Amino acid sequence: MKTRSILSFLLLMCSFAYAQKNMAKPKIAGTYTLLVVDNIKPDGSRVHLYGDHPKGILMFDTAGNYSLQILSANRPKFQSGDKSKGTDEENRQAIRGSNTHFGRYSADDSKHTITFMIDHASFPNWEGTTQVRPFEFDGKVFKYTVPSPTTGGAATGEVIWEKQ
Repeated sequence: MKTRSILSFLLLMCSFAYAQKNMAKPKIAGTYTLLVVDNIKPDGSRVHLYGDHPKGILMFDTAGNYSLQILSANRPKFQSGDKSKGTDEENRQAIRGSNTHFGRYSADDSKHTITFMIDHASFPNWEGTTQVRPFEFDGKVFKYTVPSPTTGGAATGEVIWEKQ
């Protein structure tokens, strides 16, 4: 009886290890390039927050970590060449022209939601927050909306990424 219990336990542990190893990886895991980052006003008009050709990268790993960077393509350079000596206007443009955050994520394919658990962000108000965003993903294009963008107001953010 003891041998049978030990064998049953070992079989159960092997099955669990096999299932963990072969568990489906999150469908959205991968690296993405930014296509669109707009605010959509209540009247339907769009504001290109980071210019007409923003730059960005989004990475999701299979362990549930993510990193996101969005930058305006034409941010002015600091004249001094030293960011600690930037003018008020240079600093203002640098902040307005960037949005970054990283932390952990989870995706619920059945509800079409992604949850960002933000550890740190260039917008300090988002640090330590958990944000749920509706998304669409067709295997190549990943699109989500931001109900409360960093700009505030009644706009909704729309962000579209292409998987590499």
